[in-house]
Amino acid sequence: MKLRFTASAAIFWATGALLFAAGNESKSGELHILCSNGARTLIEELRPQIERAAGHPLAIDFSSSALFKEKIDAGSAFDIAILTPELIDGLTKQGKILAGTRADIARSGVGIGVRAGMPKPDVSTPEKLKQTLLKTKSITYTKNGASAATINKMFDRLGIADAVKPHLILETQAGRVSQSVAEGQADMVLTLTSEILPVHRVQYVGPLPRELQSYIIMSAGVGAQSKNVESAKAAIKYLASSSIEPALKAKGLEPALSK
Repeated sequence: MKLRFTASAAIFWATGALLFAAGNESKSGELHILCSNGARTLIEELRPQIERAAGHPLAIDFSSSALFKEKIDAGSAFDIAILTPELIDGLTKQGKILAGTRADIARSGVGIGVRAGMPKPDVSTPEKLKQTLLKTKSITYTKNGASAATINKMFDRLGIADAVKPHLILETQAGRVSQSVAEGQADMVLTLTSEILPVHRVQYVGPLPRELQSYIIMSAGVGAQSKNVESAKAAIKYLASSSIEPALKAKGLEPALSK
């Protein structure tokens, strides 16, 4: 009887170990992507195609490029990072992204949004945008967002940095800036066009005038500690292909200039 119990116990524990290993294998088989909010709607839309290209399911975190840089510096593991080119290049020099794996996948200009149902202001020229900004009671943008430098430079070039300062609401929570307009906490949002279009109850007014516009490029690179390097490369190759251009346009993005 004792021998029979021992054998049964051995089978039980062996079966449990196999199930545990299978669960871990499935989890380790995921490609972990750190994705800047500027590319969020694109990656969500293309998720099935990316998974087919890579041959793996995806586990995706979305936040700002700046916050991801902090996490990576602190040791966070990942297979693919989709950040600004400057951050990808810097992380490559630090040995945290594999050299030669960077690909520019998309770009987005800075756009303007107001609550749905509000009159659509004229922002077609620098002077008209200036008057609109001066009349707007509250304007929000992400303090540490990729577009913040363009927005601050725009205020300076229009000569209204001091005048609009009392009306600015600097959002610190990544990915939330357009939603604050939808909820009535601000009258106008300045952020990447790709972060305005998908938000319900927010009306897209248009891009910054050409003279004030600059584009944020989104680049991808493979994590140096990735255990799925070839699959990660395959996913990035798909994202850098011309086949995604219709999806780019639908999400307020454009092909990267290097393509």
